[in-house]
Order: sequence, then structure tokens, then C-alpha cells
Amino acid sequence: MPAMTATRREVLPQTRRSHTHKFAINGHEGYLTVGLFEDGRPGEIFIKMSKEGSTLSGLIQGFCRAFSLCLQHGLPVGEACERFRGMRFEPMGGTSNPEIPECSSILDYVARYLQAQFRDGK
Repeated sequence: MPAMTATRREVLPQTRRSHTHKFAINGHEGYLTVGLFEDGRPGEIFIKMSKEGSTLSGLIQGFCRAFSLCLQHGLPVGEACERFRGMRFEPMGGTSNPEIPECSSILDYVARYLQAQFRDGK
């Protein structure tokens, strides 16, 4: 079996620009914050939902860490988002964003939003 080579992790600067987006899914409000590399590419994400339980909160934080590490190891944002589009779990339904009127989960919404905002990686 051939040895796998690890890609080098690109670390974000200590002080960085970010993009914060408020959203609601079926009445559940949340905030998505995207930390940006110096060239404007997304390098990390954070999601904060109001009225979230500890299980949902923990799973979303785990997703954010894994997604962020993928971006820092060079996976393009579009490819990362494709893995999460269409995932189905509550909350789902109508959103506060006219460009994404319906979603099937928080992860579906976040993936679709990131693809729309950072189409070319920026």
C-alpha cells in the first residue's frame, strides 16, 4: 500500500477579516461567521444557533471544526459544500434568505450560502 502524503495546513492570521450572516430556518435564528484568509478565501466557519440543545450544538461545532480543517488543508469551498448540500434534519423549511427560500437542514443552508457567496473561492 503506497504511503499517503499529508497536505500542509494553511493557518489563518491571528487577526483576520470575517463575514457574518444572520439567518433563520423555520423560525430558528442563527449566525454564520466565516473567517477569511488574507486573500479573501474562507478558512474557518462558526455557527451559533439560538434555542439549540446541547446535542445539536455539539454536532454543529464538530461540523464547523471538520469543515474548517478541510478548508485549511486545501479543499476548495465548492467541493466542501457539495458534501453537505441536501442533508436532511430539523430544523428545515422556509428561510429568511430570499436567495435560499427553502432548505433541508442547517448544513444544507450553510453549504448553499457558502457556495453562493464564495463561488470562486473568494
